[in-house]
Amino acid sequence: MRIDILTLFPQMFSGPFGLSIIKRAVEQSLVTIRLHDLRDYTHDAHRTVDDAPYGGGAGMVLKPEPVFEAVAHIKSEIEKEESPPDTTVVLLTPQGHLLRQELARELSQRPNLLLVAGHYEGIDERVRYLADEEISIGDYVLSGGELPAMVMVDAIVRLVPGVLGSESSLAEESHNASLLEYPQYTRPPEYRGWKVPEVLLSGNHQEIARWRREQAIRRTLERRPDLLQKTSLSPQEKEILKGEALI
Repeated sequence: MRIDILTLFPQMFSGPFGLSIIKRAVEQSLVTIRLHDLRDYTHDAHRTVDDAPYGGGAGMVLKPEPVFEAVAHIKSEIEKEESPPDTTVVLLTPQGHLLRQELARELSQRPNLLLVAGHYEGIDERVRYLADEEISIGDYVLSGGELPAMVMVDAIVRLVPGVLGSESSLAEESHNASLLEYPQYTRPPEYRGWKVPEVLLSGNHQEIARWRREQAIRRTLERRPDLLQKTSLSPQEKEILKGEALI
């Protein structure tokens, strides 16, 4: 998988991408990440990427010309170097579709992603014609698209086969099957008066699986009940929910 990121601040990515899972994925050639400075696609002495908005208003707006030129150049590079050459252009914007686990999983199956990180007050509306997807990471406003790009890359890369090593760890995480993850414990069995549930010490894998499933449902009901509308539950689990007695 190849991910290209078009940004005004490529140096912001060195820390997050130089550590942990993303670093290992790149080193193992499971993922290729390339950063592109939007200013490299300007043609004036000041490397101007923004201008005042038509109609007035606060702030500056990213100009369309550098973005169009950059996207065309990057896509042409991908067509020459990658097979398959298909590229999905993603515009990171507060107005986009909310990034959810299902969307991250879908994007992880695309061969090439090009993330366009906006900045300043906004981006010229005509840039939207370049985008195959418009995505937001939440209902709030950030200074630019760099942090959302990092979040997206992290969410996507860990879903690429081979990156985490154990595929079972993905299956049991929060938001898979539209449930939050069950509580996790490790040694010691008792700490400051809090004990690990006996079922986890029993060695009975069937009972452990049942307990984890019920705990996941309980936690989802308490914290994100909206997710349960998308969850496939057995008749017994539905009865548990009705009675609000989850164990």
